[in-house]
Amino acid sequence: MELYTALRQFADSWAVVAFMIFLFGMVLFLFRPGNREIHRDIANTVFRNDDRPASDSGRSTEEAGGRTESEAR
Repeated sequence: MELYTALRQFADSWAVVAFMIFLFGMVLFLFRPGNREIHRDIANTVFRNDDRPASDSGRSTEEAGGRTESEAR
């Protein structure tokens, strides 16, 4: 039981400190000022095709046999 007790004491003290340092490091890394433009671009990716919907397969109607999607069904 000596090994268990030693590992338990380590986990209760230093491992918690190491995890907290890691957590604060990740938060600082994610919210650093130079990352703002990257996050803004990622947040707006859903609006890139806002003027017209993107095609399902990326093919034009001519390549799909000249039929629209509703005619193909």
